[in-house]
Amino acid sequence: MAQNLAGTFGKGITPAQFMDGMQKNKETFVGYYDGFTWPSEEDKEFYASLKNRDDLRAFILMAEWCGDVVRNVPVVFRALESAGIPVEVLIIEEHPEIMDQFLTLGGRSIPIVIITDTGGFVLGKWGPRPEHVQAVMRKFKEENPDREAPDYQDKIAVARQDMMNQYGEGTGYQAVILKELRSLLSKF
Repeated sequence: MAQNLAGTFGKGITPAQFMDGMQKNKETFVGYYDGFTWPSEEDKEFYASLKNRDDLRAFILMAEWCGDVVRNVPVVFRALESAGIPVEVLIIEEHPEIMDQFLTLGGRSIPIVIITDTGGFVLGKWGPRPEHVQAVMRKFKEENPDREAPDYQDKIAVARQDMMNQYGEGTGYQAVILKELRSLLSKF
């Protein structure tokens, strides 16, 4: 049976409410949001072309304390705004039952962008980070399945640093997010 989140409509908050209510990382988050520029005219035109559709909705599972949220969600907000896709933010701590339907590598990783139709049927998802960055964590989890191993914390610290290196300097990674979201949205 296909996943359906119709009962979740109206239970989230708007992107503006999320940003206004931030207590942690607000300056960085808003800096990415306000500083967003389209990396290409083609991307800008693609997202703007979706404004004619009224059949898509988005939920974003997230929390203000998460570094991947702070880095990735501002560009997602901008893309979905441009596309005219209504967005509801679901704070992970307030919606664990939804989060548990969208685990990544068996864990609660955020942000998760969930695209549904107007009836709430899940069409697809993106997240928690660009694929080339997520590949580092996937490899780490495959090579380190025992969370109780004495060197697990040291190794995950190295993997997290490697993920930061994959993001690179500046906002170039935002073009990758736009490309991945575009690929997802093009399927519907």
